[in-house]
Amino acid sequence: MLRITGLTLPLDAGPEALRRKAARLLGVPPEALKDFTLRRQSIDARKKSDIHYVCTVECALPDEEAAVRRSGKGNVTRFEPAPYVFPPVCRRSPWMPVVVGMGPAGLFAALFLARAGVPCVVLERGDPVDRRTAAVERFWAGGSLDPESNVQFGEGGAGTFSDGKLTTGTHDPRIAQVLETFTAFGAPEDILWSHKPHIGTDLLRRVVASLREELIALGCQVRFRCRLDGLRVSEGRLTGVTVSASGGREELPCDALVLAPGHSARDTFRMLYAAGVPMEAKPFAIGVRIEHLQADMGLAQYGPMWERLPPTDYKLSCHLPNGRSAFSFCVCPGGQVVAAASGEGQVVTNGMSLRARDGRNINGGLLVGVTPADFPDSSPLAGIAWQEALERAAWEAGGRGGAAPAQLAGDFLARRPSAGPGDILPTYRPGVMWTDLHRCLPGFAGETLRLALPLLDRKLHGFARADAVLTGVESRSSSPVRILRDGTLQSPLRGLYPCGEGAGYAGGIVSAAVDGIRVAEAVARG
Repeated sequence: MLRITGLTLPLDAGPEALRRKAARLLGVPPEALKDFTLRRQSIDARKKSDIHYVCTVECALPDEEAAVRRSGKGNVTRFEPAPYVFPPVCRRSPWMPVVVGMGPAGLFAALFLARAGVPCVVLERGDPVDRRTAAVERFWAGGSLDPESNVQFGEGGAGTFSDGKLTTGTHDPRIAQVLETFTAFGAPEDILWSHKPHIGTDLLRRVVASLREELIALGCQVRFRCRLDGLRVSEGRLTGVTVSASGGREELPCDALVLAPGHSARDTFRMLYAAGVPMEAKPFAIGVRIEHLQADMGLAQYGPMWERLPPTDYKLSCHLPNGRSAFSFCVCPGGQVVAAASGEGQVVTNGMSLRARDGRNINGGLLVGVTPADFPDSSPLAGIAWQEALERAAWEAGGRGGAAPAQLAGDFLARRPSAGPGDILPTYRPGVMWTDLHRCLPGFAGETLRLALPLLDRKLHGFARADAVLTGVESRSSSPVRILRDGTLQSPLRGLYPCGEGAGYAGGIVSAAVDGIRVAEAVARG
C-alpha cells in the first residue's frame, strides 16, 4: 500500500478531485488507484485568503516502488497494513467476567471479550439510554434529579451527553478499531478521516443502543439499575462482588472485575477505599463554561470563509505569572451548556452538541489545572471532597434552586456582579442566576482565569468579549482519583482491573475505549 500525505484540496472540490490529484503525483491514471481511501482531512487556515483542506490518502498499485520513484516526493511512502489481532484466550475460569459501567471503557471491554468468546456480566447503575435521556430532559426542564440515572450515570457514560468528540492525544494502534467499531454501529463514516471527528450526542445515543444489542447477541448479560456495592476477597484475590438492584442485594461469584465506573462514581470510590483497594489522588481541572456566538468565533478564525466550513471550534492555553495554566476543554460548536450534577445540592456544568452543531452559540470549558497540593488533605479521596465543596458553593451562588451561577466576562474581569445578559444568551437549563462567580471559585482559580482571558483574546480575537457568558462550575473534567494497577493492568487486589477515565487511565471517549480494549486483552490472557 501507498500513503500520500499533504495533498491540498480546495474547499469546493470533491473526492474525485482528490483521486485525480493523487494519480497525477504518482504518474498513473486515476482508475489505476485501487482501494483508494481518504485517511485524514484537516483545514489549513493559516492564510485567510487561502483556506483549504490538507489530506492524507492510501491506495494500492501493481508496482508501488516505481510509483514512489516517479513521484520524487517525500510525502509518498510504502507501508504494510498491520491489522489488529486480539490475543489468544487463555482464561479458563468457570465464572463470567463482570464489567462495571457502560461508558466507552466498559462497553469496549465487554465487546472485545465477547467477540473473543468470553461473554461478560455487564452491570450499569443507570438506565438504558432512551429512558436515561428522557429522565435527563425532565431534569433540564426543572424536574427532579435521579441520582442513579443522569448525565453522569447510565448507558453510554458521561460522554453520551457531550459532543461525542473522538479526538485524542494518544497514538495507540487500537484507535482504528475504536473508530471502525463506532461506524459499524451507526456512527457517520467521516469519523474515520476527519481531523477532529465527532459523532454528536443525538447519534451517539443510537450507536450505544446498537452496541448493547450486539453484546446481548454475543451472550452477555446486561443488567441495568444494578450498582456495585462491595467486594468479596480471599487471600488477596477477588472472589465475588455485591451488587444492589431493584430486587435487593445480590452476591455474584467473580474472579475478573473490569471496573469502569466513570469519573463521578464517588460512592464507588469510597467503597473501594474502605475495602483497602490502593488508590491515589490525581490532578484534574476546574473552572467555568464560556459561551460565545458561533458566528463570531468562526469569523475570528476563518474570516469571511467561515460560512463555507464546518462549525469551528478552538484550542487555547496559556501559562501565567502566578505559576498556573489555563486552557480550553471539550469545546462544543453550535451547542449548549448542560446541567451535569449527579447528586442533590450540586451545580455542575458541561457542554453538549448535536451532530449538526447548528446552535447559535459555541461553548467550551475554561479551566485551571489543579493538583493534590491544592486539596485540603493528603487522602486519596481529598479531590472528591474538594469537588463536592465547589459544587455546593455553585448551588448556593445559583440560589439553591438548580440555576447555575453566571457572569459576563467583562464583569468577571472587573470583579463586579452581573445583572443580565448582553447579545449572547446563556443556554444552560433550567436557567442561570446572574451573580459574581468569585463566590464559588477558589481564589487562585478566579485570579488565573482573570489573567488568562486577555491573553487568550490575543490568540482568538473576541474570546474575552465583554458579554461572553461564564457559567459555573465545571468541576468534572476528569477523575480526581487513580485506582492503582500494574503491568498486568490489575490492582494489587488480583482480579480487579481498573479501567477507563473513572479509574484514572483515560481522558475522553476514544482513550477510554482503547483502555477498555487493553483491559479486555489482559482479562483474556488470564
